Amino acid sequence: MEDQEMQLKVRRVSDKFTESMYVLANEPSVALYRLQEHVRRSLPELVQHKTDMQSWEEQSQGAIYTVEYACSAVKSMTNSSVYFKNIDGLLRQAITMKEQISNFHGRRQNDVTSSPDPSVPAPQTSSASS
Repeated sequence: MEDQEMQLKVRRVSDKFTESMYVLANEPSVALYRLQEHVRRSLPELVQHKTDMQSWEEQSQGAIYTVEYACSAVKSMTNSSVYFKNIDGLLRQAITMKEQISNFHGRRQNDVTSSPDPSVPAPQTSSASS
C-alpha cells in the first residue's frame, strides 16, 4: 500500500512538474502570439493616425507660412507711412498746381473776351466812308 501511495505521489509530482515545464516552455510563445495579435489589430488604426497627423502637420505648416507672410506684410505697411506722407505731399502739390493752371486759363479767357486782340482789326463804321 505504501508502494501505491508512493507511486501516486510521484505521479502527481511528475505531472505537476511536466505541466510547469510545458507552461514555462510555451509562455514566451503565447506572449509573442498575443503581441502579434495585438499589433495586427491596432496597426491599421495607428497607420491611419499617422497619416492624419502628417496631413494636419502639412496644413499647419501652410497656415503658419500664411500667418508669417501676413505679419511681414503688416510690418512693412507700418514702415511705409513715410512713403504715404510723401505721396500725400505730392498729391497736394499736384492739386495746387492744377488749381493754379485752371485759374490762369480762366483769367486768360476773361482777358481775351473783355479786350480785343490787337492783331484783329476793329470793324469800320459806315460814317467814315461817307
